[in-house]
Amino acid sequence: MRELFAAMAELLARGQSFVVATLFDKAGSAPRMPGAKMVVRPDGSIVGTIGGGRLEADAMRAARDVLAARRSTLQSFDLTSRDAAGTDMICGGRGEILLDFVDAADPANRAVCQAVEEVLARGDKAWLITALGQDLAGRQQCLVKRDGSLAGRLDVGPDLLGKLTAGPAKISIHADALGGPRLLVESIRRQATAFIFGAGHLSRRIAPLAETVGFRTVVLDDRPEFASRERFPAPTEILVIERFEALPALAVDEDSYLVIVTRGHLHDRTVLEQALRTRAGYLGMIGSRRKRDAVFQAILEAGFRREDLARVHAPIGVDILAETPEEIAVSIVGEMIRVRAEREAAR
Repeated sequence: MRELFAAMAELLARGQSFVVATLFDKAGSAPRMPGAKMVVRPDGSIVGTIGGGRLEADAMRAARDVLAARRSTLQSFDLTSRDAAGTDMICGGRGEILLDFVDAADPANRAVCQAVEEVLARGDKAWLITALGQDLAGRQQCLVKRDGSLAGRLDVGPDLLGKLTAGPAKISIHADALGGPRLLVESIRRQATAFIFGAGHLSRRIAPLAETVGFRTVVLDDRPEFASRERFPAPTEILVIERFEALPALAVDEDSYLVIVTRGHLHDRTVLEQALRTRAGYLGMIGSRRKRDAVFQAILEAGFRREDLARVHAPIGVDILAETPEEIAVSIVGEMIRVRAEREAAR
């Protein structure tokens, strides 16, 4: 998301108008990331993606018309399973894409873009609200910050703003029509990265589920046949490593979530030892309490302290009596969501 808004800010600074394509109001299979966005520059190049394939190609063609007309539009789509094969959709689906014309001459657009960049830089949270009139000619947009302050403009009262920022928009993207213009509400937050160590059957469930709730996912394994695009479709990132005992340099910070689900407790231990040396905001390790205790004892003997191990969620996941890989994935991602929400509330 930071890359997208940085590209928008650069275009506005140059005085260049552009189009932002936002996917929403889907039915059937959804993109792997709710609220997928793509910036279409005046020269036709793009930043971001809304899933690739026919869907993205059609949106790019429509964006040229939007730029020429200098007017936002809504484009419906209805993909068959064959159409969806080249996208991040599992099978066919239908919905709408907002192709939003962003006028570089409008100071409100610059104010909103700057405010979004500031929110993301602070690791804070806000809500981007776009009001779509009947003919889209009266398009308005504002950013509502957590303290209630606004950037941009939106002709609605404080009660309605409170409703829009207290409901489903806290989680994802939704559109609402409340006796007036249609309102598109998007949650703006700095994207956290989930590094998933191990590319087994459980990781295949964790990665797409984490993506649907806004995490960027990176899967790491030393087996190319497991860490493959066939097993992990885009937008999951794949990293084939030489060995777990010496991980490559990773951009791990406080917004990183390290999920340790390798194929054995020896690999789990070696990954955990390296993970404990990072500033990751979340460390989770799969396994029973018996396995956890054995791994923790070995790590203590290697020179770590019990305070270090207090950071580790093990057994990983929220206790929902999960048994199947799908249920375990839900419990793990649920714990990640809870930790993310607690961290955001503390900022």
